[in-house]
This record gives sequence, C-alpha cells and structure tokens, in this order.
Amino acid sequence: MRHNEEQAAGTAAPAREDPTSLLSEGSLPSSTTGGEDAESGSESAAPPGNTGIARSSFFALFSAVMLPMFMGAVDQTLLVTATPRIATELGGLSQTSWIAAGYLLAATVTAPLYGRLGDRFGRRNIMLAALTVFALGSLACAIAPTMLLLIAARVLQGLGGGGLMVLSQALIGELVPPWDRPRYQGYFAVIFTTSSVGGPLVGGFVVHHGDWRWLFLANLPLALLAFWRMSLLPKALPSAARHAPYDPLGFVLFVVCATSTLLWFGQVGHSFQPLSLPSALLVAVAVGSGIVLARQQSSHPNAFLPLDILRLPGVYWVCASVIGFAGTMFALLFLLPIYLQVARHASAMDAGLQLLPLTAGIVVGSTLNGRFSARTGTSGRLPPFGLGAAALGILAMAVLPPFPWLITAVAAVCGVGFGTVMPSSQLATQILAGRQRLGAAAALLALTRSSGATIGTAAFGGLAFVLLQPPQGGADALQLQGLDPARVEHAFHIVFGVLAVFAALGAFAAFRAPCMDLRKHAAEGRR
Repeated sequence: MRHNEEQAAGTAAPAREDPTSLLSEGSLPSSTTGGEDAESGSESAAPPGNTGIARSSFFALFSAVMLPMFMGAVDQTLLVTATPRIATELGGLSQTSWIAAGYLLAATVTAPLYGRLGDRFGRRNIMLAALTVFALGSLACAIAPTMLLLIAARVLQGLGGGGLMVLSQALIGELVPPWDRPRYQGYFAVIFTTSSVGGPLVGGFVVHHGDWRWLFLANLPLALLAFWRMSLLPKALPSAARHAPYDPLGFVLFVVCATSTLLWFGQVGHSFQPLSLPSALLVAVAVGSGIVLARQQSSHPNAFLPLDILRLPGVYWVCASVIGFAGTMFALLFLLPIYLQVARHASAMDAGLQLLPLTAGIVVGSTLNGRFSARTGTSGRLPPFGLGAAALGILAMAVLPPFPWLITAVAAVCGVGFGTVMPSSQLATQILAGRQRLGAAAALLALTRSSGATIGTAAFGGLAFVLLQPPQGGADALQLQGLDPARVEHAFHIVFGVLAVFAALGAFAAFRAPCMDLRKHAAEGRR
C-alpha cells in the first residue's frame, strides 16, 4: 500500500498563504525565506474553482525562474561534442574530462549551501548572486587561453551554476500555491531534461558552424536578462532563520566527502584502476569523512545537510525514486549513442538524433502529469507507472535485436515515464518540508538527482566497459571502432537487463512514495 499524505506529512506542518494572491510583478508574494508565515498562516493551493495564474504573471515567473534553470542544466552537457575541438585548440587532451567534471563537482557541492543561504537571506537575493558568479565564470571560460585556465573557469562557473536550479525550484515552491505547482513543476522538468538531452546537439551545432567560445559568450546576455527579470521580484523580508547558528564544519566535511566520492566514480577505470593506491586513498577519504559527517550532522542544532527532511515519512521513498529516474535516464544518455554507433554503425549526428524521441517523450510525460494532477487534485500517482513502463521498454532492448523502430519506441516510452517523476517529487518534498525550508528541500532533491546521475553514468558505463574488455587486454586495449558488433550487442543486452531491474526498483520506490492530496491541502489553507 502506498503512503497517504496524512501519514507522510505527520511531522511537517503545512504552511499557508493568502489564496487570493496572484503571481504578478505588482502582487507577487514576497520572495522571503518564510518569515511571512507568521502573518499569513500556512501555504495553500488555490481552490478548485480558481481560474489559475494570468498569462502576464506566468511570463513574469517563467522569465525570472526558468531561464536561470535552463542555463544551469544545459551547461552540464553542452561541451560533450565540443571537447575535441577545444582539445585541438588548447591542447591537454588527457585533461578534457575535467571540463565537465569541474563544473559538475562545483555545482554539486554548492547546491546545499545555496539552499541554506536562500532559506536564510531570501532566495531572490541569493539567486542574483548566483547569476553574477555564473556570468563571471562564463566570461572567464570564453577568454581562457589554456586548458588549465579553462578548467578553473569552469569550476567558477559551476560555483554559480549550483544555485541556479536549486533556487529556481525553491522559488517556484515559494511563489506558486500548491494547486498550480504541478503545471510549473512540469515546465521545470521539461526544461531540465530537454536542456540536458539537447545540450550535446546544441554544442555540436555551434562548434560545427562557429567557435566553441560562443557557447560561453551566449550565457552573458541570457544571464543579464535573467538578472533583470529576477530583480523585479519583491525583495526579501527578514527571516527568523537569519540568526540561526552556522555549520562551517559540516560544510567542509560535506565538500571533502562529496569531492572524493565524485572523483572516484568519475576517474576510476580511466585515471587509475579500482585496485590501486589512488583508488584506495579516495575510498578511505570518502568513507572516513562520510562517517564523521553523519555523526556531526546528527548532533548539530542547525545541521548543514537537510537530513531531518530525509527522515520525514515518505521523503526517503521520494528520493529513492528520483535516484532510479536520474540513474536510468543518464545511463541511457551515455549508453545509447555508443550502442548505436558501434552495433548499428550510425554516425554521431544520427546517434544524437535518436535521443530526440526521449526528449519529446519527456515533454509529453510532464504535460500529462501536470494536467492529471490539476484535474484529479492529487500528485504522485503516475510516476510508478511511468518508471514501470520505462523498465519494460529497456527490458525489450535487452532481449530483442537493435531494430531502429524498437530503439525509437523505447526512447519515447522512457521519456514519457521520466517526465512524470520530477514534477511529483518536487511537489511532494516542498509540501512535506514546509514553506520555511523550501531551499533545503530543493537542495536535497538536487543532491539526490546528482547521485542518481553519477550512478547511472559511472556504474552502468563501467559495466559496459568491463563486458567489452578483450580477454587479453587492459584498459588501453579497448577500441570501440574495432569491436565485433555481435559482441557489442551481447554486452549491451546484459547492461540493459541490469538497467531494467534498476528502473523497476525506482518504480517500486515511486509506488511507496506518498501521494499529495492537493484538495485537502487547499482546504486546510482556507481554514
């Protein structure tokens, strides 16, 4: 049996806001950290008879919140197809993996920090700071004369990018009542996933027709536009959380643990072997700092990590379903192009185009999920079926030959399934955590999504690498161009079979996650 919202929200008191407030630049609820709750009660969804948010109000929110989210998401994968050109111009081919790893590492470790700062000082204010850092990093990337300086600039860009998605998600939860959130969270999921999937295509197009530096220069006018739209949102009111004690030790321990863990997953099998001294040192640092971090966070009165949100009934299953979703999606993004180019002899462009049904499916799934939630007044019912359908589709690829129509159909089915997960997960964590902790809830979900993406790319990519390894060769002996297509097909059938089981486990977690009763929440807000 799935948890009901009554069980899941037992320890999280819902917040209340004036149900008549509309999302317009003149009447937006204050972009505060929750201090207004003392005056306006608890947050509510708009009543079923409400006509929703006006088009002008929608544009005000969309341009202010969705544009930073797009920039933060697309820059994670934008340089995948541009890396060879960058290496040719700047040199340092062996260091090119750090172009992406540096950004992801910085964005991951700063995500919880931005969530905490947003709850403390106002999400609008911290978003403006994140946009400034991101724009400065983009400019530094565009003018970098060497590979090392480009990597350093990417780290700076990631320090700002870590706050773009976290604060965008938190601002939606702050400014939009729960009844309208499924619609906006659907847009969030569409932009995030289509940006991640379409990033390599955009990067390849720009590099083919121009200079790779334009990939960074294009961020400057976008950041300026987003800064202007964000500055039009109301200023933050003082928050009671502003004077809460800080946790610098927890932040340092988290950075050490997350950095060593991500470095191990990203470099094992490439820069060093699993059974080697560097591998053992990274594992020891990750495990040791993780143990110390867990003990320190459990005793701190205002812990840096939102572990108490994770302990709320139902949040654990929500996060587990997000890990299943992100791991499966990013594994497909990583594996399908290789599978198509080697087993089907497709070109790089054709392999990239095969991902378009996945993108279209995500748009369809997010739209269906938002409309279903708005019509029924509940959120969280579709993700088990979506991830279950994705698991069946991937299982079909594990047992059938790689027919083009089959891969296209599976990509579309998986996309529809993936599109149902993030909107419901975001809405559930926001309601369960409460208005005052929207930033911490968004940071928790961002960490969960990053963990799933790491598992998907590293674990399943590593499994494929091991299965394709020649019996007599080492890591340097593997050349994809010389592999037998039949051997590749057999190896990927095994990988897809394991991935189907992983997706099925995500569907089980989504089945156990709580369903949010938006009508009940709206009724509580009107009391």
